[in-house]
Amino acid sequence: MKKIISTPNAPAAIGPYSQANFANGILYISGQIPVDPSTGKLVEGIEKETHQVMKNLQAILSEAGMSFKNVVKATIFLKSMDDFAVMNDIYASYLEEGSYPARETVQVSCLPKNVDIEISMIAQQD
Repeated sequence: MKKIISTPNAPAAIGPYSQANFANGILYISGQIPVDPSTGKLVEGIEKETHQVMKNLQAILSEAGMSFKNVVKATIFLKSMDDFAVMNDIYASYLEEGSYPARETVQVSCLPKNVDIEISMIAQQD
């Protein structure tokens, strides 16, 4: 059975999708972009954008009773691979060494609202 996960502490969906779905012990989090949920506005610059995306993901995980330790897979979309090193350092700061999820990072030509980064995650309940 599928349960929709939604929190006001992460940006509301801007299309026909849910922030996350929980099914059979697995949480599927939709791609998060750097929207500050308290203002509804985009943050700018890869450092601020990456922190905001990770905070948005953290809020959704928390709503589902999980944390980054539960994440088994992440997909990162960057507008420019020139931002990889900065993003990677910030991303790693939210995770615990030894429990890093599987991941891929790809460069894309355009993201929603023309942001520089989007991250989706899959997490498993303990």
